[in-house]
Amino acid sequence: MTQDILSLNINELRTLMTELGHPLYRAEQVFEWLHRRGVAFFDAPFAKMDNLPKALRDALETACHVPNFRVADKLISKDGTVKFLFDCGGVFIESVLMQYNHGHSVCISTQAGCRMGCVFCASAIGGLVRNLSAGEMCAQVYAMPEKVSSIVLMGCGEPLDNFDETLRFIELITHEKGANIGARHITLSTCGLVPEIHALAERKMQINLAVSLHGPTDDVRRRFMPITNRYPLEELIEACRLYAETTRRRVTFEYALASGINDTPAHARQLAQLVKGMLCHINLIPINKKSRDKSHFFPTPRVGIDAFAAVLDTAKIPVTVRRSLGSDISAACGQLRAQKIVHQPE
Repeated sequence: MTQDILSLNINELRTLMTELGHPLYRAEQVFEWLHRRGVAFFDAPFAKMDNLPKALRDALETACHVPNFRVADKLISKDGTVKFLFDCGGVFIESVLMQYNHGHSVCISTQAGCRMGCVFCASAIGGLVRNLSAGEMCAQVYAMPEKVSSIVLMGCGEPLDNFDETLRFIELITHEKGANIGARHITLSTCGLVPEIHALAERKMQINLAVSLHGPTDDVRRRFMPITNRYPLEELIEACRLYAETTRRRVTFEYALASGINDTPAHARQLAQLVKGMLCHINLIPINKKSRDKSHFFPTPRVGIDAFAAVLDTAKIPVTVRRSLGSDISAACGQLRAQKIVHQPE
């Protein structure tokens, strides 16, 4: 069985060079070529490695492969957001390229499908198909037509449910000999897997942690997120406090507002009390209208969003309202993939 060469770090590439009978310094050359060339390597990659001798290229062709990626669909929003549906060896994943004043950001998938079952998220349709490799995560970044300056792990899947490969991806994408994207330009979004948040805190990485909250009490949050049954809010918030104290990094809480469910001033006061004293930030999200068919939740009107934010602001809890991008192209997690798998023949 061949190795996914895009998932190998430099030390592993050195081991591979030894096995293939080539000098160790070739490992850095291979790593730099793969992680700096982008989409060009997807088609006949080893033959194109003109910085390597032909004997090594031939050996790599036999021993290794790069992720099997094909663009299955591509949608462009009027706001410039671009959504890609990739056929990754017979399974479908999504990536979204977003344009900001500070540069381009890409939202990538860490799994094909998801098993967390959050009611307003289309990623869980069809359940979890499989985890993605670190190389497949890198490939999503390198497939973008624009230079990427920041990355969000918030596409299909739960990053912490694919813990080892997600951390390997971060190691690869931040390496100075590769894409060299700073850890502080990477945001990992989770539904709240408490043991994995503790494990992440122990590594003291400088990435941004975003936690999907969506409710200030267990009863409210459970309506959105089944994971609450495994890890109640008390445990989750304790883990987030520890993460912030250990890493000195602010935790972002994502909070999607659904009309009449979790958006009243009383809910805002409960939320303020829940996170009081923590190094954190609340990101209010107008719930996506296209999730309505699945969740039966309706977006909170703008006046309600502003009133909710005002309560948090008065309590001195940092709060912003997320700008919605790509709503006209089903840019929310899993929506384009869901259309594909629902209409795919048995």
